[in-house]
Amino acid sequence: MDQKLKVGILGATGMVGQRFIALLEDHPWFEVVKVAASPRSAGMTYEEAAGNRWKMQTPMPESVKKLVVENVNEVEKTASGVDFVFSAVDMSKDEIKAIEEAYAKTETPVVSNNSAHRWTPDVPMVVPEINAGHFDVIKDQRKRLGTDRGFIAVKPNCSIQSYAPCIAAWKEFGPKELAVTTYQAISGAGKTFADWPDMVENIIPYIGGEEEKSEQEPLRILGRIENGEIVKAELPKITCQCIRVPVLDGHTAAVFINFEKKPSREELIDRLVNFRGFPQEAGLPSAPGQFIRYMEEDNRPQVTLDVGYEKGMGVTVGRLREDSMFDYKFVGLSHNTVRGAAGGAVLCAEALAAKGYIKAK
Repeated sequence: MDQKLKVGILGATGMVGQRFIALLEDHPWFEVVKVAASPRSAGMTYEEAAGNRWKMQTPMPESVKKLVVENVNEVEKTASGVDFVFSAVDMSKDEIKAIEEAYAKTETPVVSNNSAHRWTPDVPMVVPEINAGHFDVIKDQRKRLGTDRGFIAVKPNCSIQSYAPCIAAWKEFGPKELAVTTYQAISGAGKTFADWPDMVENIIPYIGGEEEKSEQEPLRILGRIENGEIVKAELPKITCQCIRVPVLDGHTAAVFINFEKKPSREELIDRLVNFRGFPQEAGLPSAPGQFIRYMEEDNRPQVTLDVGYEKGMGVTVGRLREDSMFDYKFVGLSHNTVRGAAGGAVLCAEALAAKGYIKAK
């Protein structure tokens, strides 16, 4: 790319917004030129607004410290001077839908980390290795919005990243039933242990809305485009329970699976480690060289050892074995705030740029 695309970040002071800031430091294609947040932060420098709440393990990039935070509700002003925006705003679902559409209608593409538009029929919800073809629905969305270049694209929930790629890799064998339990890190709630001392040495067996997302969102990713809308797949049937555990970063999934045509263990592992998609074929900057890694050790994957695989953009799978009630069972691990949040959105934006959907204004 000859010239970097100019990026704005909506909701820049929150944890996911901060992760966008950290991931985009020295990005070869994108440059953060605007940050926007709630009216209470507007007018401050980014350092003033987020400095004492900076939660990343790396220092705040010098390039953003002096950027003046804009009011995210002043859509025309914030949209001017940027080629596209990442959205990580903290609002009600209806407010998010409205503000993301408002930005799109300024002819500014929106790549969102939020859940509000995940089930809007003509909004693609994409894991780029799995369903980059769903970006084709953008032309229909633009007709609805009345735009030439503006649109909304979203990434799916962080809870599904550690097992949905496996379903895609095993598609030829007809995955038909999954029973899943996710063990989800506290950063998924935008928290650290300092913020949430009640989570130290504790487990909470409920995360609002997560079970529905974990059961339904993989089906939309595996779905198809019909008449300008994305229609979700009918199979596999998925049942899930989601548990908050005392881990800072990293969502683990314990999965039981049945197939229409039962493969061998060797076939399953082969399909995992050789699974590639558009990001690898196109050599996108944030793409993991190997998307899914399989580990043979009985005690892997582990959060402390494996969550940073491929800089947090890869998925680690282990403990694949036959089961007495299902065909197989396995354990998957993904980084919830990198691959599962901001990093997944950055990869989506790279794919959109590579496919020509995001261009300089």
